[in-house]
Amino acid sequence: MVRPRTNLSEYIGSLQDYFAEHQVVPSITELSTLWQIAGRSWTHRLVQRMKEAGYLEESPGRRLRPGPRFFERAVADTVRAGVPQAANEAPAETLSIDRFLIARPSETELFQVRGDSMIDAQIAEGDYVVIERRSFANPGDIVLARVDGEFTLKYLARDKEGFFLEPANPAYDPIRPAHGMAIHGIMVGLFRRAAAARRPFAEPAATEL
Repeated sequence: MVRPRTNLSEYIGSLQDYFAEHQVVPSITELSTLWQIAGRSWTHRLVQRMKEAGYLEESPGRRLRPGPRFFERAVADTVRAGVPQAANEAPAETLSIDRFLIARPSETELFQVRGDSMIDAQIAEGDYVVIERRSFANPGDIVLARVDGEFTLKYLARDKEGFFLEPANPAYDPIRPAHGMAIHGIMVGLFRRAAAARRPFAEPAATEL
């Protein structure tokens, strides 16, 4: 066991790893072991600093839980997709992916994409689209719509005949409702897992899009 260092980043990182695996913030005694700190008083001090910084907070039962900054990730730098660039030595900014993608949590759902009708919009099979529920949209928006009883993800378009749905793949025809169309929501974000090796996890039900 050692005395704690002043930089919180290593301790936050190991705690985030622990939470990702166990979905719980450990007790003070368990934190001392996790952080290899001699003495509960030093662990208490670190926890207090994390509370003040917004990484941890207490639940009504006084148990520790993630605070509003707990899920922030470091944005180390911009990166070019072409010519390599020099590394930036400036301090990293932080970003919460959930806050970045989701403005209205109570009105937001995730759908997993099946099919390739939106491939030219860079939406591929297996991607997860972030849908903000609303009943209205503008032409050009990517919408999740219910058409004749079926859900589909397409561009909303309009011509002299009225509203219709436009795929982003020339192999598919536009969709004009035979009986009715309703907007379920608009796409506000998208993410995909790029790593070949992934942990097992429960995935939301896939939807044919």
